Amino acid sequence: MKYRRLGGSGLQVSEISLGSWLTYGGYVEQENAVRSIETAYDAGMNFFDTANVYERGAAEELLGKTLQNYQRESYVLATKVFGKMGDGPNDQGLSRKHIMEQCNASLKRLGTDYVDIYYCHRFHTGTPLLETLRALDDLVRQGKVLYVGVSQWTAAQMEEALGIADRYLLDRIVVNQPIYNMFERYIEDEIIPLGEQKGIGQVVYSPLAQGLLTGKYNDASRIPEDSRAAKLKWDDKKISQEKLEKVRKLSGVASELDVKVGQLALAWILRQKNVSSALVGASRPEQIQENIGASGIELSEEIQDKIESILSE
Repeated sequence: MKYRRLGGSGLQVSEISLGSWLTYGGYVEQENAVRSIETAYDAGMNFFDTANVYERGAAEELLGKTLQNYQRESYVLATKVFGKMGDGPNDQGLSRKHIMEQCNASLKRLGTDYVDIYYCHRFHTGTPLLETLRALDDLVRQGKVLYVGVSQWTAAQMEEALGIADRYLLDRIVVNQPIYNMFERYIEDEIIPLGEQKGIGQVVYSPLAQGLLTGKYNDASRIPEDSRAAKLKWDDKKISQEKLEKVRKLSGVASELDVKVGQLALAWILRQKNVSSALVGASRPEQIQENIGASGIELSEEIQDKIESILSE
């Protein structure tokens, strides 16, 4: 496993990290979830991601309980705040009240005194940005949070946050968590250039397009009933014959390198130096082993050109 700096910080995170969205505490049975986390850690993965809203805290509880078997300083733990956690008017968003209460609740569920990264899960227009940033800065000063991040913010929103942080001497954003894969590339236009300029690393989620780029789907009209595509009721935009044909061609490129198409897709993401880590999900330990194999794969310009040609068809 290779490691990269998290944005402009000094924190080293594994190129492949493990997330718990739609998996742990949810449809993945507990035994497989625990074994997947253990397999990841034993293989050198040091970066684990969750959120308070994933199964209303159940994902945090399972991840925290499993990681308690390891020394706390040996791994990097991230969680998030924003989503609805109750029926009250203050049970969501990025107000000081919600941030403080949810951070304490997450720490309790995770069974730890601090999280390495605390993300604002979305941007909240209903809260002054200064209020949000000051609350996060207080959590850093209290030692409950080590690094501040955001998820799915626009370049303009992050730039505004950096300006406020610098003006009031508050802790700065060092990481953003956007979607990024071969079929979702919007961050290349503004997000990555901003990250390179301002020291904000990208920890990208859905790097395999929720399994579409693993090659396990062959026919858009015949989706296996036990697959994620079936459980999430993917429509024609998510899984189409056009996308499946591109995956088939990408599989040919992967064969040239003697790797799996999913490993090729992850290596393609890691060609971006501003990407600190690719966040994968896993319902079985074997998937972890395959994904980790992408770390360290170098793609020549010729291979990158082949991939670009396929994706632009």
